[in-house]
Amino acid sequence: MKSIAAVLFATTLSAFAASPGFPPDLPPALPLWPHGAPGSEARVAEPEKVDGTNVTNVHNPSITPFLPAPDKATGVAVVIAPGGGHSKLCLGHEGYALGEWLRDHGIAAFVLKYRLAREKDSTYTIQDHAMADARRAIRTVRSRAGEWGIKPDHIGIMGFSAGGELAAFAAMQSDPGNADSPDAIEHASSRPDFQALIYPGTSDLFTVEQGMPPLFIACGYGDRPDISEGMASLYLKYKKAGVKAELHIFSNVGHGFGYRPGTTTAAGDWPFRFREWLVDSGILKQS
Repeated sequence: MKSIAAVLFATTLSAFAASPGFPPDLPPALPLWPHGAPGSEARVAEPEKVDGTNVTNVHNPSITPFLPAPDKATGVAVVIAPGGGHSKLCLGHEGYALGEWLRDHGIAAFVLKYRLAREKDSTYTIQDHAMADARRAIRTVRSRAGEWGIKPDHIGIMGFSAGGELAAFAAMQSDPGNADSPDAIEHASSRPDFQALIYPGTSDLFTVEQGMPPLFIACGYGDRPDISEGMASLYLKYKKAGVKAELHIFSNVGHGFGYRPGTTTAAGDWPFRFREWLVDSGILKQS
């Protein structure tokens, strides 16, 4: 007999598949912790809430894998952290749509559903819970790299807006894993091999040191000054530290442009610039 958690998780998956704006063949999500995330075990069976392409009430963090066909796979993987101000997850234009694009271009993508620190009545924090989910996602992908046809040293993280904060923090603070842990996933490193920040918030909290993962940035001229100007300042910090970085500030967009299939503007084509950057950086071989 299925457990209550399994039944509720399957019900949530059905709700996702039926939601307008989500792929009709959405892959099943994989919980990051088999018995619930630390600090959320009592709520592991609580279903998520879906409103259009936005999701809230995340207590069982997970990744949704978008795996390329074996004959197209490049061995590169990206964990995607959607935005939403830490009060919701925008899983459409900042999650699944890009997961499909990356998959179709030979890059394995894993869309992260992390716990929300600013949702009403939330008891979670960004550093203690959302970041634990982001680091666990990187460890999970690295621990299963062989199974998924991924090179364990070609795993990066990309984040949009609030998710961009998580991506930046993951690059700033990581660890090599704990070989003594009874949990095999915890043996893997949480360090991303590269990072992509798409109009991230709170850039004044970002620090830069030598040896950090290379960085790709995309944002809009019309965004808030702390983001558009903040990303220009962050780029200069990376340059001063001797860490390779690439910055795209698109002149005709503001915040939240994400990725929407069929968009024909320069900002709408930013995933191609990201893929070119991967090639130029030696992370991805030119097909």
